[in-house]
Amino acid sequence: MVFNTAVYLGEELAGYGFGENHPFGPDRMKVFEAHYRQQGLDRFVSERSPQQASQEEIERFHVHEYVELVKERSGTGEGYLDGGDTPAFKGVYGAAATVVGTALSAVRSIMSEEIERAFIPISGLHHARRTGASGFCVFNDCGVVIETLLGEFGLERIAYVDIDAHHGDGVFYGFQDDPRVLFADIHEDGRFLYPGTGAIEETGQGRAKGMKLNLPVPPNSGDDIFDMCWQQIEHYLHHHRPQFILLQAGADSVGGDPITHMQFTHHAHARAAASLCRIAGEYCQGHLLAMGGGGYNRKNIAVTWTAVVEAMVAYDGGSQSHK
Repeated sequence: MVFNTAVYLGEELAGYGFGENHPFGPDRMKVFEAHYRQQGLDRFVSERSPQQASQEEIERFHVHEYVELVKERSGTGEGYLDGGDTPAFKGVYGAAATVVGTALSAVRSIMSEEIERAFIPISGLHHARRTGASGFCVFNDCGVVIETLLGEFGLERIAYVDIDAHHGDGVFYGFQDDPRVLFADIHEDGRFLYPGTGAIEETGQGRAKGMKLNLPVPPNSGDDIFDMCWQQIEHYLHHHRPQFILLQAGADSVGGDPITHMQFTHHAHARAAASLCRIAGEYCQGHLLAMGGGGYNRKNIAVTWTAVVEAMVAYDGGSQSHK
């Protein structure tokens, strides 16, 4: 059977984590996978294996000197890759390169029309800058994907949509002056949460001035606030007519996360995924890549990411493709 939606799973992908006692631990993929299978969604998707990116691919977004630093620290497993949030561990280079490579594998499968959309649970590492790590993010797979869509595939309008509690600063500042990269981000106001960026006045620079959409919301915002913001995002996307959509579906914006103050429910993430499937169907030949992003309450991860996959499958009516 041929399915329009793929889900990427595997031990190599689960290996991106910073230890059992760290919020970004190696169990995050497994709790999602167990719930997703319990809901029977594995019957309606193409399950695919992780891939590892080459250094050349990683350096489409990151500077060479930083990538070499990660390789060096990967051997010793000592120190930090930033000012103190993102510790090195033995094998960190391979684990981070696998996150990037899996995202690129999904993109190539989508662009070759093997599938229309995909979900990767351990992905969406949106804080990493071109020059360094940040906020548990070693390599910015979102940034590498965008550079690949621009360069390898020649796209001219790529939409990055982020509903993680934290502002996607690595992506925003990495492309703030590029009018080809559409950016829409609902996040907890940076006055109350890391990384402290993403004010509504930040709309891009240079040729892209006025083209980026940052939507900071107060702590304890619920689905009513999300719904109002989402209407703005839908209008923004319909106006710009993207050719490919990325969704960073971080579950840390769901109520009960230990390191944020948001009160969205998994219904917000399901609404976002369903809406983006429709918009992708209208403008992008269905091309949508959803990334798990953050989330540190294990129950929220399981339920929220499963809701995203369920919405993607439901767009096809839960049946196999008739392509």
